[in-house]
Amino acid sequence: MTGTENSDARVRGPAEVEEFARRCFQGTPGDRVGVELEFLVFDREDPSRHVRVERTAEALPTLAGGSAVSFEPGGQLELSGPPGALPDAVRALAADVASVRAALHEEGLVLAGMGLDPVRTPLRQLRQPRYEAMAELLGVPYGPIMMCLTASVQVNVDFGARPAERWDRAVRLGPLLSACFANSPILDGRPCGWMSGRQAVWLHLDPTRTHPVVSGDDPAAAWARYLMDARLMLVPEKRPRRTTPPNRATFGRWLKAPRLGGHPPTAADLAYHATTVFPPVRPRGWLEIRYLDAVHPRWWPACVAVTSALLLDDRAAGAALAAAEPFAGRWWQCAQAGLGDPRIRRAAETCFLAAAEALPRLGAGPGLVAGVESFAERHVVPGRSPALDLLRARDRGTGPLPWTGEEVPA
Repeated sequence: MTGTENSDARVRGPAEVEEFARRCFQGTPGDRVGVELEFLVFDREDPSRHVRVERTAEALPTLAGGSAVSFEPGGQLELSGPPGALPDAVRALAADVASVRAALHEEGLVLAGMGLDPVRTPLRQLRQPRYEAMAELLGVPYGPIMMCLTASVQVNVDFGARPAERWDRAVRLGPLLSACFANSPILDGRPCGWMSGRQAVWLHLDPTRTHPVVSGDDPAAAWARYLMDARLMLVPEKRPRRTTPPNRATFGRWLKAPRLGGHPPTAADLAYHATTVFPPVRPRGWLEIRYLDAVHPRWWPACVAVTSALLLDDRAAGAALAAAEPFAGRWWQCAQAGLGDPRIRRAAETCFLAAAEALPRLGAGPGLVAGVESFAERHVVPGRSPALDLLRARDRGTGPLPWTGEEVPA
């Protein structure tokens, strides 16, 4: 997260919070893309069994593509590829995903791309203070579901020369793109009523830290207000412990009552606080797109390519924004209907066509373009969100892994 020159300096008022927020919109003037993929890990013999983080970690190979490996609280595996031009970023991460899938397969494990675990109950494996505080603050049932059962495709994009413009694109296109790749329709073995059940979980969480930033004409000022109004999750201490603040205390209240966290808020406290809020689009010195469900390993390059093209290419963005305008801000509607709404499907077709035309201008080769076109043919044109493949597999119930998405049903 964007820092400050002196992390021990006291933050004395809203003006300094806004100064920090404006730095979050600076720092990456190029067109690089970075991708973070979260996957659920299943035991092939018993998909209902929780797979321990240690078992997954022991099975991992050396990653030639340079991806970093981490784990989410429920044991979800995250691969973070090195940033670069879109084709390079996808190529490097794809090689690492293939290596990981093969290595886990040898150990009886399946790397599954879906936004919501369809069969297991929440079991938190990581116990760091950050996660302890998160669990306490978010409460049940949605806190444990989000922490332990969800997975996403996260696309990080440079702000370019016009940060506010790219921010606006990412926010306005968000509901439509989340519908295009909605892939989380099952929870606890039953349809949950949403094509993107993962998005529904996020929308039901603490609105001060997970709802969209309402930015208007000045996204940096809006981000500052968001940080001020968000409830504190943890107050970092200089000593090796952390203090859990009163449940409804916000950063703005801490500014007014400096003893709230045991010490006046510092620049480091503000920077840490910014890492504990999770709107669908978050500025971190680059654009962080957080609203996409995890998808089958076959499809994540198309997801990344479409999202990146519509943010980076001005011509594609213009066409996409016009098509998506009726759905700007309609996160609930798009999460529930996915591509099943004919109006969403028609808008999605326009976006995919614009993205496919833009990809060669971004240096993408025929393979990446073909992947986007294949996804559109399978899902967008017929109005079938990826979630429907999981529902179909559940209804058929064939094989030991009917819900994991290990194979895309024919």
